[in-house]
Amino acid sequence: MNQGNSDSAGAGVSGQVAVLDGEARLVYEWVVQHGTLDSDDPTRLVHALGLSPERCRRSVDLLVEMCLLAQQAGAAPGRLSAVGPDAAAVRLTGQEEARLRAEEAELHRRKAALARLRAEMASLGPVYMAQSGGTDGAVQILDDMHLVRAALTSVVAGAEEEVLAVQPGGGHPEAALMESLPRDLDMLNRGVRLRSIYQHPTRFHAPTRSYAEVILAAGAEIRTRPEVPGQTVIVDRSIAFVPARLATGGAILIREPSLVAFLAQTFEHEWDQAIPYDTSPTAARVVSRSIEDAITVLLATGVKDDVIAQRLGLSTRTCRRHIAELLQRIGAQSRFQAGVLAERQGLVTPLGPTPEP
Repeated sequence: MNQGNSDSAGAGVSGQVAVLDGEARLVYEWVVQHGTLDSDDPTRLVHALGLSPERCRRSVDLLVEMCLLAQQAGAAPGRLSAVGPDAAAVRLTGQEEARLRAEEAELHRRKAALARLRAEMASLGPVYMAQSGGTDGAVQILDDMHLVRAALTSVVAGAEEEVLAVQPGGGHPEAALMESLPRDLDMLNRGVRLRSIYQHPTRFHAPTRSYAEVILAAGAEIRTRPEVPGQTVIVDRSIAFVPARLATGGAILIREPSLVAFLAQTFEHEWDQAIPYDTSPTAARVVSRSIEDAITVLLATGVKDDVIAQRLGLSTRTCRRHIAELLQRIGAQSRFQAGVLAERQGLVTPLGPTPEP
């Protein structure tokens, strides 16, 4: 039989350690009661428990592997004694726990190094932003995407109370979501409130849904609407980012208090009318009906299919499928007629106005 030793204790913990079965438990109880066991001659054990020699040997070997039986110092060869469960657990898991503690310490060290690196990079943001006219301007145009990212990262990293975000589109690029996830989680962990408004179709876009579920679990709040204003980020109601209408893209950084307050008021108006984020079947039906209502309102004003799709964050194909289902449901012969009939029948409520500045 295998007598085991302290050098091999715990060697199999990171793999698959066998769980004690009923026979091994009986053998352990017998050794506890009788003090010792001669592993080379288990006759007494066989007679006492009514097990075959092979099954006794298997149970003894298992107990030795799990450090519950061991040869004590000075004992005769093959003479095994019972080891207390607590002491056995320490011997069995000690090396593995030490390894895990070392890995946790290394992970903490690397996270701290990354945090220092991010802080150092963020400190260079004002220097880089200065090329666009300085950082003290009430309205500042950032005409370079790298400049926008540096400014946004720096401002969000300094958020103390709240970040408000409006994110148009039916789904966001997975790479962009993965890039923003650590930043958003760090912000939430600092106690900063994060509220975001998406469009309804994001509920059916797998990467966006996965991202949303992670930050929702961390404390973020998300709601959706059929149609939303342009992309907006507002930090602590003192700084805002909105898109710049430039061929190169870019953004406008706004510090002017009245403009930021108006953007925050617009956000609250949209937030009050939006639907809390949920992916349940019931929520999916509500959202689908909301999308259909929005399509009906836009059809009544003569908006083309591709424009409707763009405004609602849908693909043109999906939008046309919704339109076909709507025409069939209300018995309309044309898109315009569908809008008129739906409004006459009171099936939709026109989109509400945005707040006045």
